[in-house]
Amino acid sequence: MSDQCIRLLVQCPDRSGIVAAVSGFLQQHKANITALDQFSTDSVGGKLFMRIVCQIDSNLVQDELAFKSFQQNFQQNVADHFKMTWSMTFSELKKNIYILVSKHDHALMELLWEWNRGELHANICGVISNHEDLKKEVLQFGVPFYHIPVSANTRSESEKEVLKICKNNCDLIVLARYMQILSPDFVNHFPNKIINIHHSFLPAFVGADPYRQAFERGVKVIGATAHYVTDELDMGPIISQDVEHVTHRETVLSLRSTGREIERRVLAQAVKWHIEDRVFVHENKTLIF
Repeated sequence: MSDQCIRLLVQCPDRSGIVAAVSGFLQQHKANITALDQFSTDSVGGKLFMRIVCQIDSNLVQDELAFKSFQQNFQQNVADHFKMTWSMTFSELKKNIYILVSKHDHALMELLWEWNRGELHANICGVISNHEDLKKEVLQFGVPFYHIPVSANTRSESEKEVLKICKNNCDLIVLARYMQILSPDFVNHFPNKIINIHHSFLPAFVGADPYRQAFERGVKVIGATAHYVTDELDMGPIISQDVEHVTHRETVLSLRSTGREIERRVLAQAVKWHIEDRVFVHENKTLIF
């Protein structure tokens, strides 16, 4: 069996010798670094973020005790010394995703299409919706569909049902135009593990009917924003954004059509970056490697 890749994510107070210590440790264990990205928030007193992809001996992967010892050695010999927060995952291990959606299908279908083509390296474990409109389309992909209605009186119980489905094996929840506001209690179960697509270029045009707002303001660009969900509505760390230029000839309908195209690609990009362990959250910002 050929060597396999791991991703090592590190964050710690910045100081001299960190990169040398990490790369030296990996060299001692016969690991071959194939990618290394780093960023410091400040050269003096800042915080260092580092993402490393490296090949390790397949025997280390197959032997659970050996790999655990490898991680313990890293903690004792490197991480403790530099006060690191770190994680180590296998590149080939697919993350488990659940998608929440209401009636709009464009963002959901983009994810399902890319997953079906093998371009989204993840397990889509299920689609959860407060409507049944998209059930047939989802089942055609062989993905489980869960219908959980939501009303003002049943919101808490509905969230509990969603939590039962996805809390035990969920690496990421994607809100693909899920037209419900999640409670702080639900969000706190998945810190930096819920991605939402917002159909405007945040922080502009927050609230209802943003494309009509944009039309009335005569905007020259429209866009979409994918961000992590936090307790504060539409104010979580931004992962991906994109825009398209528009003119005075646009209507509300044409703006919405263009907006849907942007939403699809922005959400898919954010999901890919997350499942490839490319995103660090620092304060209310993200660093993308």
